[in-house]
Amino acid sequence: MLYQAYQRQRDLTAPVRALAGLATWTLGELPGSWTDNRPARQASAGYEMIGRSRLTHERPPFGIDSVTMGGEETAVQEKVVLASPFSSLLHFVKEVAEPQPTVLLVTALAGHFSTLLRATVRSLLPDHDVYVTDWHNARDVGLEHGSFGLDDYIGQVIAYLEYIGPGTHVLAVCQPCPAALAATALMAAGDNPAQPRSLTLMAGPVDTRINPTKVNDLAHSKPLHWFEQNVITSVPLRYPGALRRVYPGFLQVTGFVSMNLERHVRQHLRLYSHLVHGDEEEAAQIADFYDEYFAVLDIAAEFYLETIDRVFQRELLARGQFSWRGQLVELGAIRRTALLTVEGALDDVCGAGQTLAAQELCTGIKPAKKRHHLQPGVGHYGVFSGSKWEHQIYPIVRNFILANQ
Repeated sequence: MLYQAYQRQRDLTAPVRALAGLATWTLGELPGSWTDNRPARQASAGYEMIGRSRLTHERPPFGIDSVTMGGEETAVQEKVVLASPFSSLLHFVKEVAEPQPTVLLVTALAGHFSTLLRATVRSLLPDHDVYVTDWHNARDVGLEHGSFGLDDYIGQVIAYLEYIGPGTHVLAVCQPCPAALAATALMAAGDNPAQPRSLTLMAGPVDTRINPTKVNDLAHSKPLHWFEQNVITSVPLRYPGALRRVYPGFLQVTGFVSMNLERHVRQHLRLYSHLVHGDEEEAAQIADFYDEYFAVLDIAAEFYLETIDRVFQRELLARGQFSWRGQLVELGAIRRTALLTVEGALDDVCGAGQTLAAQELCTGIKPAKKRHHLQPGVGHYGVFSGSKWEHQIYPIVRNFILANQ
């Protein structure tokens, strides 16, 4: 009944948000002489804040139509080159004179759409031929397509690498780091020609026993059946994935907001202030972030529960006990793939040291092909977006890929 209660609340408050949106539009259409005063600006800002008080369940566009290369604008086309019920492989196509290193960006299936990594994609594009995993909203996937668990996720990453072909570099951000590491090990053990040339793991839970955060504490605070009974629910009948069991995206984003509630409240107060004072650029920056942050997707129950169990509660990969469809995953089998790990010193989602653990676990990689970077002054999202990502972390990633090209 959890999802049904959430849907009823959305339905009941929809007219209020619609009226607020209409009022915002109406005020915007009035002559400046009617609205160029503080009470009118306060009213307009208040209506906009009310209209924004909702989650969306539709994937926003990446909106990357061009990138600057060599001082010139180069057109970019976003194409779906491979699709399955639960995901698509996106290729950001551009015309370049010389071939560029191919990168597969493996995104998280953790309540947000792949567009949360828009800044990461935008940074990669001038220097790389970029592919991105684009996971679908489970509430839109019919029951006839079966289940989707952690093994299916790993299998999909392997399938995408095989489609792209040999010589690909993999960049995994946050939650998919263990899956990308397992996929690389499985391909190495099978001497798969498409095994990645390099693997960059950023702020991901490879060994959650190290420097545990609130996220890790929550995963260990309850037995697995508690999560199944209390946070797994069925998709309402109005959606294509009716009756599919899911972990709803609205629960995930609510949990993330509650971890830093004061900061989110402060940001919304800043947004209101910028709207009142007509600071359009500053308001747009905050509004754009929350438009993305509040766009949520539902996760198939199998994937969510297996991730809680195998990655966060039993730490199977770190213990050398992780298996994929009955096959033991041996990280020591990775020999030809170079490894870069990146962490944020202030990360309160994936504690420093949890990603670094991959360096010790991958015993078959020579020290010369390993590198670790701990970025001072950034939290979780600062590892893959923002000024420090752009100017300090990304150059390290770019140079590591180039050195192993």
